[in-house]
Order: sequence, then structure tokens, then C-alpha cells
Amino acid sequence: MSSIKIRLLAVPLMLQCAIAATPALDYSKRGFAKQTQGDLDGAIADYNRALKLNPKDATAYFNRGVVKKDKGDFDGAIADYDHILQLNPNDATAYINRGLTKQTRGDLDGAVADYNRALELNPKDATAYITAYNARGLSKQTKGDLEGALADYNRALKLNPDDATAYNARGVIKEAKGDREGAIADYNRALELNPKDAKAYYNRGLTKYAKDDRNGAIADYDHALELNSKDARAYNARGVAKNAKGDRDGAIADYNRTLELNPEDPTAYNNRGYAKDAKGDCDGAIADYNRALELNPKDRTALQNRSDAKRAKGDIDGANADASRALQLTIALAHTEQPP
Repeated sequence: MSSIKIRLLAVPLMLQCAIAATPALDYSKRGFAKQTQGDLDGAIADYNRALKLNPKDATAYFNRGVVKKDKGDFDGAIADYDHILQLNPNDATAYINRGLTKQTRGDLDGAVADYNRALELNPKDATAYITAYNARGLSKQTKGDLEGALADYNRALKLNPDDATAYNARGVIKEAKGDREGAIADYNRALELNPKDAKAYYNRGLTKYAKDDRNGAIADYDHALELNSKDARAYNARGVAKNAKGDRDGAIADYNRTLELNPEDPTAYNNRGYAKDAKGDCDGAIADYNRALELNPKDRTALQNRSDAKRAKGDIDGANADASRALQLTIALAHTEQPP
């Protein structure tokens, strides 16, 4: 299921009447203007000039860190937040942004540590708290700590009962815990607050499908795709629902669209193969299973499906070889999942 995406907090530059203009401040202001207009390279150049003139300009470090993260320079962004925290070890927002950057880079433990520190600071800043709880919840969710994530989303919603992002994220957790009614209730609330949330429609569709409400799932995927026509996951999920209803051609059309958007999606190849198989196109199905296994040689479902298709064509030896390989992978997975 999809998760939330949290933007970095930015610091607008406002010249107070009591503060005299300086060249460094002028560069910072111009950098911020370029940043808001999408000129990221120009913004960084101006922030660089501002910091050369005033190495203690925390705001310039802050906004340059935001731009660097947007450009994918995670190490550079973290270095800028480090500078801020050297200047002010109690800047909760810098901890939040550094945590978000670490999280994007995959350092979940470091991210949670930064969020925890942010939550120790500035207890009256509800916005900072909501951001930190949501972000920390996402980190915990990614690490598999569903209870911890749920607790953080609950805290975020206690502070802001109208936070659509937190409802959507909490719905994902509830679905993962098997509380499908609770998940749908959260997605419903998220969509009341933000009717253009494609991710909430997609997530609600997944839960409806899990409840065997195939028509409801397709309707939600339709909404998601109206809002974001390039969501490969939604096409694939809608294809699954259509196939379950017996609409093989509709399913194949959706899998085709998935693969146009993401040509290296082994799941879509496997799913399209299954739909082709159901239409009696064994050769087309095997070709898709072959491609799925090229992309993911450990795909047990594709192996078993290819085994069935080969058996239907009379290739008994090939079918048995695929079934044996699928069994070996299942046994190996069972051993790796056993507690030490």
C-alpha cells in the first residue's frame, strides 16, 4: 500500500523593519524567490553567496538544505542542517527536516532519532509536532513497527483532527493489521478532507478488493487514475480487480498500460500472463511469465503459473521443473523466516 509523502518545512524570508538590509540578506531573499519559482540551481547559487558573506545565516542554510534535498543531494542537505544545529542545537524544525532527509536516504534509525529530538523541543509548536509525528510514524511503518506508527498517527490526529495525510497513513496501518473497516473509515475521512487525494482512493480500492468488493475497488481505482493518469500501481490493481470479475480483455489493457509506464514490473508481467492464460493464450502467457522471471528469478507465483501453462501445452518435463523450483524457493523462504 502507498504511504505518505511529507514535504520539508521551508523558512520564508521576511525583512523586519528593524533589521537593516545587507548584501547577504539580499542574496538570501533572491534565492528564496528563485526557489519558489522552481529555479533550484539559481537558488543554491544565491544561498552560496549569502553564506559566503554571512556564514552564520541559519535561514540560508535551512532553505539551501531544502533545495538540495529536492535535487537529490541528501548528503549536502544533511550537512546544511548540521550547520544549523551547530548554530542552534535547539532548532526543532532543523531536526525535523534532517530527519526527513535521512528517511528519504534510507537511514530510518537516524530519522527517528531526529524526530524524537524535535519532539523534545518546542512543545508549543503544534505544526512542528504534527509534522514530526507523521514523519516518525512513516519511519516506524517502514521498519515494520505498526503499533508505534499507529500511535504516532493517533497523536498527529489528536493535534489536528483535520489532517488528511495522517488519516490516509493510519488507514494503511489499520489495513496491515487486518482492521479493514477501520481502514476504510480513515480513507473516507481523508477523502472528505481532500477529495483530490489519489493515494487515498488507491488505498481504499485495495482494501475494498480485500473485502471482495470488486466493483467498489474498481470505482476507487477509476477515481485515482482520473486524478493521476500515470499511476502504474493503480492500473495494475484495477487489472487484478477486472480479471477477478472475468473481464480478461479489460485486465490485459490495464496491465499493458502498467507496463508502458513501468516496463520492468515483474508483477504486471505475471498478472498479464495469468489473464492471457485464462483466455487460452498459453504461448502469450508463458512469454509473460518468462519476462517476469527474468526480472525476478525468485518469483514463486510466476514459476507456478508457468508450470501450469507448460502442463496445459503438454510440456510435462518443463512443468515439473518449474514446480520443483517453486517448491525449493518456498522451502528456502520458510527456513529464513524461522526464528533463530
